Amino acid sequence: MSNIEITCLDSQQAGFEARLDKMLAWESVSDAGVNQTVNEIIGRIRAEGDAALVEYTNRFDRMSVASMAELEMGQERLQQALEGLPAEQRLALEKAAERVRAYHEKQLAGSWQYTEADGTMLGQQVTPMDRVGLYVPGGKAAYPSSVLMNALPAHVAGVEEIIMVVPTPDGVVNELVLAAAAVAGVSRVFTVGGAQAVAALAYGTETVPRVDKIVGPGNIFVATAKRAVFGAVGIDMIAGPSEILVICDGDTDPDWVAMDLFSQAEHDEDAQSILVSPDAEFIEQVKASIEKLLPTMEREEIIRQSLGNRAILIKAQDLSDAARINNRVAPEHLELSVADPEALLKEIRHAGAIFMGRYTAEALGDYCAGPNHVLPTSGTARFSSPLGVYDFQKRSSLIMFSDEGASEMGKVASVLARGEGLTAHARSAEYRIKS
Repeated sequence: MSNIEITCLDSQQAGFEARLDKMLAWESVSDAGVNQTVNEIIGRIRAEGDAALVEYTNRFDRMSVASMAELEMGQERLQQALEGLPAEQRLALEKAAERVRAYHEKQLAGSWQYTEADGTMLGQQVTPMDRVGLYVPGGKAAYPSSVLMNALPAHVAGVEEIIMVVPTPDGVVNELVLAAAAVAGVSRVFTVGGAQAVAALAYGTETVPRVDKIVGPGNIFVATAKRAVFGAVGIDMIAGPSEILVICDGDTDPDWVAMDLFSQAEHDEDAQSILVSPDAEFIEQVKASIEKLLPTMEREEIIRQSLGNRAILIKAQDLSDAARINNRVAPEHLELSVADPEALLKEIRHAGAIFMGRYTAEALGDYCAGPNHVLPTSGTARFSSPLGVYDFQKRSSLIMFSDEGASEMGKVASVLARGEGLTAHARSAEYRIKS
């Protein structure tokens, strides 16, 4: 097969920024047909509940079930899946879960309050959501690691009920996904998917309980449905294709770097892999490694298309310039494959997760490092964070004035309220002012 034509850029050449912008551009825009289909599905689920959910599941997943009772898997079935795993697989799953849980326990936020000199108390009460929904893709794209990453932070946060939906096209069940649900403390599992599952979680049916927030990845119909129901429920994010940016000083084995780029490219044809290095010769070595290693990959064609469509090899002026380029991209995953990653970290402002040092492959973060692998994509790391315990907690402000505090602050509120023309606000505060 012919060599791959990978886009190569030099940060010092004219037009670099424009060319970079063009390569980074990716729009998760649903066309009119997708939007119409999703809106129809949501409307029917809201109107007909279980009946519509069963009908859509039979149609889209090629099933033949008569009722929702056939589409729920109980705790016994989840435990059976866990106990049926090969010993090595179960050990790996439980070790990963242990590390993910331990990391997220550090994120737990507590309530706080303080009392002012006049006895006024102010504070914040932190409470978990009551019930959340976890969408897990089915079929070939089933990822048990995503079950752990989405369910465990909710569990740590104290969410009482975690409802998982996972499609089983043609009735094919992924045992590892069910086992992960058992390990992660999922409460109920329904084998439904698509926009219909999102709608069921958002609005509830006779069988599927309504949730407060929906998390987890899915296809364009799932993403469009999540966007449509946002407001009725919370959502985590609308995720784009997976991304990796590797900054390398030229001293890492080029085969390692090539495989790290492959690790994202193998997700799908839209995934983006970027290498930034001040060493032009090293970039050529990585290109040679890509050509050498690609024929050995099981997902060769997907990687080939991904690299050909969206990969970028960038010659930077120096490591500071590489950090600047990273901050412009704000990637989902950033590898600092350099001699002193902690020094370079000080120049990094935007990245979903930062993998520091030559030995820290991004793949470790996907499975078992501990931090969450649900990360902001498409440049949203400029203003978004990884999924965490905080996504399943709510904060309520606490305000309790003493009589003295109410009197003094009432005067302030009165002036401001009357300035806004809101007389009832002013008089409400004025009633508490001591004469």
